[in-house]
Amino acid sequence: MAYSLYMTRYIDTHSHVYFPQFDTDREAVYERMHASAVQTIAVGTSLRTSQQAVQAVRDTPDLVVAATIGVHPNAAAEGFDTVVFEELLATSVPRLVCGVGECGIDYYRGATDQEKAKQKEVFQAQIEFALAHDLPLMLHVRSSKGTDDAHHDALSIIDTYQKPHGEKVRGTSHFFTASLAIAKEYWKRGFATSFPGVITFAEECEKVVREAPAHLMLAETDAPYAAPLPHRGQRNEPSYVVEVVRKIAAVREEELERTKEQLLKNAQRIFNIV
Repeated sequence: MAYSLYMTRYIDTHSHVYFPQFDTDREAVYERMHASAVQTIAVGTSLRTSQQAVQAVRDTPDLVVAATIGVHPNAAAEGFDTVVFEELLATSVPRLVCGVGECGIDYYRGATDQEKAKQKEVFQAQIEFALAHDLPLMLHVRSSKGTDDAHHDALSIIDTYQKPHGEKVRGTSHFFTASLAIAKEYWKRGFATSFPGVITFAEECEKVVREAPAHLMLAETDAPYAAPLPHRGQRNEPSYVVEVVRKIAAVREEELERTKEQLLKNAQRIFNIV
């Protein structure tokens, strides 16, 4: 089915709408996105899912406006085959790929020294790939419980590449629920923080939302995971980004229209989408 949005009102900057959780009712999910004037970026987590994310853009370009391609840190054992990802990028004409990732560091469920080293290696390979193609990074960074260890390692790696390349190393830290101190480290490096549905029920996130520089914040769902209120506990979907945007506006004490416009401009600028 063809869809047409004459004016995009919301962009969910991170979803996995191609995941099997949507196989039985994907068309209905797209109908709800259209009704809510929501578009999304489909995010890859491996070579296979990156291919699926790109295909989702080909299938429904009015709603799935772009894809990111990359390898999630929890899939780091797969490695990052630059040649294969180059081929995937080359077939995306006109360019369907707007970023690299989700990539980064994840120690949440524990990681051996060997696993940590592999995650860093794969992360660095993706930064180099992003630099080679002038693409932003879609970061996934999740620390061990009660620490900021993964963030510190990720930021250290980013510093290594920003030193010679400056603002060419850019992007967003997706599903950001870490502390204000960590948020400031990303902002200092020009990275945005992307706020998920968790902010609708976790008061500890509000300080970061309130203090985020207007040009360095995004909204996302990470669908099918972590639905916002009033859908908490259900499967998440891109149309629910509306609730995230409403919460951002409320926390920042802004008019909803102002917040919507700012988030849209940010997504368009960071990911070079229209």
